[in-house]
Amino acid sequence: MLRFLAVIFLLLGLSACANPNDLDQPPVDLGAFKLGHNIVVAPKATKGPVSRDASAEEWVASLTEAMAERFGRYEGERLVHFGISVEGFVLAQPGIPVVASPKSVLIINLTVWDDKAGAKLNEKPQQITVLESFSGKSFVGSGLTQSKEEQMLNLSRNAAKQVEEFLVRMHAEEGWFAPSRPADEALDQG
Repeated sequence: MLRFLAVIFLLLGLSACANPNDLDQPPVDLGAFKLGHNIVVAPKATKGPVSRDASAEEWVASLTEAMAERFGRYEGERLVHFGISVEGFVLAQPGIPVVASPKSVLIINLTVWDDKAGAKLNEKPQQITVLESFSGKSFVGSGLTQSKEEQMLNLSRNAAKQVEEFLVRMHAEEGWFAPSRPADEALDQG
């Protein structure tokens, strides 16, 4: 019982950290980042057990829109492309007992491309596991209180937020999206 409570509080804490509803705030610093191609595919998306159905086309549309909504706000000079593949999902179903209260989950792989270099910024795709946001509507399980479309929107927006957090970390640690310096431009032209 103690372990169960610890896991619940951990999940609640993690879901509180990533607020996908911050789009009315100025975007976080990503240097010279500007979204180019926003490619989402789902040919091998695996539906988890006890999940509602969702087609590859529905996931592509939902994630493409969420990524464009979050990253279309950046107006840097460094064009960056996303390659996102939906690997698996669980959309909680209605009618499952409240005791089980399943949560919705989405797993994606992300590859980030630098347009100017014509190369991947991350050689190995970054796998991101996304949980539904904690709210009054999802406390007893989103399958009971949300439609499939609402669940997908929630997961897609959370995925975009987690992608942003990954990019912020890589920008800080690896210098991704650093603005070009005049000396770099001269070397490129020479």
